[in-house]
Parts: sequence; C-alpha cells; structure tokens
Amino acid sequence: MTQQKSVVVETIGLTKTYEGDVHALDGVNLTICAGEFVAVMGPSGSGKSTLLNLLGALDRPTSGICRVAGEDLAKVKDLDRFRSKTVGFVFQLHNLIPTLTALENVEIPLQEEKMSDAARRARAKHLLEVVNLGDRMNFVPAQLSGGQRQRVAIARSLANKPSLILADEPTGNLDSKSTDEIMNLLRTLNREQGTTFVVVTHNPAVARAADRIVTVRDGRILRDEKIDNVYLEDLRDFKETALGHAIMNGHLPDELNGMGLDQVVAQVKELLEKV
Repeated sequence: MTQQKSVVVETIGLTKTYEGDVHALDGVNLTICAGEFVAVMGPSGSGKSTLLNLLGALDRPTSGICRVAGEDLAKVKDLDRFRSKTVGFVFQLHNLIPTLTALENVEIPLQEEKMSDAARRARAKHLLEVVNLGDRMNFVPAQLSGGQRQRVAIARSLANKPSLILADEPTGNLDSKSTDEIMNLLRTLNREQGTTFVVVTHNPAVARAADRIVTVRDGRILRDEKIDNVYLEDLRDFKETALGHAIMNGHLPDELNGMGLDQVVAQVKELLEKV
C-alpha cells in the first residue's frame, strides 16, 4: 500500500484585501504535499508574491484559512519562532549580511538553537558543501558571484531543516547560466532530501523545473497542473502570448497577413484548442 504524503500547505478561501477594496488574493484553495516542487506563475500584480508572504507568515490574510505544517497560522502565538523553525526563505536579493562570511551567514538561523558552537559551525559547513561552496565558506558576499551568493542564501534557508522553503524570484537577478545552476541545485535538494519548495517566478523556463505549475491571475488560481510534458507546457505558455491570443481569436497581426500562413495558423489553432 502506498504511503500517503503529509500535507505541508493547505489554504481554504484565502483572501487578502488592501485599501480601496483591492483583492490581492481572492478565495484561494491550495494543497501542497511534502516533497512537492511547485512553481507559482503569474503577471505582475497577480497575487503570487502575496500568496508567498501569507504562506511564510510575513503577512496576515483578510479572511480564509492558511495552514503550514499542520499549524493554522491565525492561531500561532509566536510567528517569529514558527518561521524560524518551519519555513526557509530565498529571495531575489539574497539578503546576506555583507560583513559576515558565507559560513557566518549560514550560521545565523542557528543562533537560537540549543547547540554548541562547534555543532552549529559543523552544520553550516555541511550545508555549504551541499551547495558546492565548501571552498568559499570564508569569503564575504562581495567576494562571491551572484550565483554563489544565492547558493549561500539557499544553504541558510536549509539551516533549521524547515518543512517548507519559499523562494521568491530566486533567479531574477542572475544570468541564464547561473539560473540553470540554481534551479538544478533546487531540484537536486528536492529529489535527494525531499525538501518541499514553492517557487514564485515569471520565467516559464524556471517554472518548468518544477513538478507542478500553479498559475495565478487577478488573485485567483487560473490553472493548477502537473508537468508531464514540457512541450505541452510550452504550448500553454504560447497560448497566453499576444500572438497566441490573436490565433485563438482569428485575428492575425497585420504584418503577418498575406504571408500564406492561413493553413499553418489553422493547424496551430486546432492544436492550441486542445491544451
């Protein structure tokens, strides 16, 4: 009998409204199980970062329920302690302390743990080795590349063995090579250590590293799909582009008319209607 995975994230009717009756989130229902790698996509202002902030207990919902690792966040008395024990964060800007070494930065979340200095240092060293920075642990952030700084931030997020890691545009400031390296690292951590990841991104290539893509628009979940076929995901992404909308609506841009594309467009439309 297959063992059922535990639920790490559960939201029911999760809503966040700002002044002026602006619904950043509007009744979101979402379940994420242990070991999943979920990408949250959507245009600017869609609510994806608001969702991440609520899951990380960095903000409170207007209404609805948000449970993380079995805890109803509305009932948690010490949210700071809950975050430090349960949730790891990786941001677009790595947020490392510039005067501390990579090793010292990774040690920060462990300062309040009941462990010896030697044990804390050993844990931080191990994590830097996991992210392939064992030879850079005594470097300060200014001596590291952007990708290396983000690796330190990932190591730091793992320090307290959290149930969930939330990453907000973790590759937003990186070049394509560093982006690939970071996403490969996150995938490896997910597969080898069973770490649960929720990654917010606007980059379809980054999202395709996940097992599941949740698309958010106007504060609601538009799609929630497992990734079984990357080519189908490419087609779904194309369907949402300006050209994809034009093909679906039967109105090709003027500059493409008269190019003998009618038959091709008809075939593409038929294909897009199936995804």
